Amino acid sequence: MQQDQTPQQEWALETLGIRAGHQRTHEQEHGEPIFPTSSFVYGSAAEAAAKFSGEEPGNVYSRFTNPTVRTFEQRLAAMEGGERCVATSSGMSAILATVLALLESGDEIVASRSLFGSTVSLFDKYLGKLGITTRYVELSNLEAWEAAVTPATRLLFAETPSNPLSEVVDIEELARIARRHDAWLAIDNCFLTPALQRPIALGADLVIHSATKYLDGQGRAIGGAVVGRDKELEEVFGVVRTCGPCLSPFNAWIFTKGLETLNLRMRAHCENARILAEWLEGHPAVARVHYSGLATHPQHELASRQQQGYGAVLGFEVKGGREAAWSVIDATRLLSITGNLGDVKTTITHPGTTTHGRLSEDQRDAAGITEGLIRVAVGLEAIEDIRADLARGLDALV
Repeated sequence: MQQDQTPQQEWALETLGIRAGHQRTHEQEHGEPIFPTSSFVYGSAAEAAAKFSGEEPGNVYSRFTNPTVRTFEQRLAAMEGGERCVATSSGMSAILATVLALLESGDEIVASRSLFGSTVSLFDKYLGKLGITTRYVELSNLEAWEAAVTPATRLLFAETPSNPLSEVVDIEELARIARRHDAWLAIDNCFLTPALQRPIALGADLVIHSATKYLDGQGRAIGGAVVGRDKELEEVFGVVRTCGPCLSPFNAWIFTKGLETLNLRMRAHCENARILAEWLEGHPAVARVHYSGLATHPQHELASRQQQGYGAVLGFEVKGGREAAWSVIDATRLLSITGNLGDVKTTITHPGTTTHGRLSEDQRDAAGITEGLIRVAVGLEAIEDIRADLARGLDALV
């Protein structure tokens, strides 16, 4: 059976995104196949027993062993520089599986307060029921992270850049804090992907993905992933195997194909976002733009050092609060009003009443989610058309 012979560790990221993880079947297919099967057949009772017991490697049941899912896992692990990846049914289930695998009642999490709203709800409402406590700190304030850690702290969790203010934390320094206190560091790399940031190379133990976003790139499917060392990932795998938040083969195939163009797409997203951010910064109706690619951003130097690009998500605050923000959103004709991101189609939303709407007013204030804040996930349409669509509402505010 013909296989690519070059060792994967010698391949560039672009090559890994196209070639890693695919083991051709006896059919010698060129494209990655989909295995839409719930179970697998064995030649004998002895073979079945050996596979089920783990004495022999092989497929058992698609909830936890499926060739299409495995291709996606191996490809993403190679791109992130991790030993192993475990795919899940969504980004939120990736976070849940990680915490259930590694933490127990009485353990503590220290997390940035600039988290996706559902992540905060998961940590506070549901993990709190299990006796797992979460403390929140300002993402970029390393002294605050250090001060919040206690002997019970087992996990440091951060999204960087943050949603939707593009706040950045020094991953290498945060990893040092985690190691000093014998805790794991998990980085949500959803916004940048391995095309623009590789947290494991900077010292992180775990990388979390909502594959729904840029790994897919076209808003077609829901899924998630955890990447890291085999030791921790074996525990995460155990949660997926037993509890069942598994990724479907079809969605895994979509994400695998998405990885093929990830590097090209992310570069194009970044270029469009940079142009739009610079234009917004000069618009008289805009009070402030949040994008780490701008020289005026407080963590611009850090972002330039640890990232290979600044991503495509930006926030901007309009003068006039919620009423003005809603009027800008409602004036768009091209942009999609939706809470999702990571799509080739540009999306726009009002975080305070959508993605972060479940947070309390105090939590939104602490996270910098103002009433006038608008989030745009810049897609791949012509930048002139994106800018003109936003100008319709912004110009009316002046």
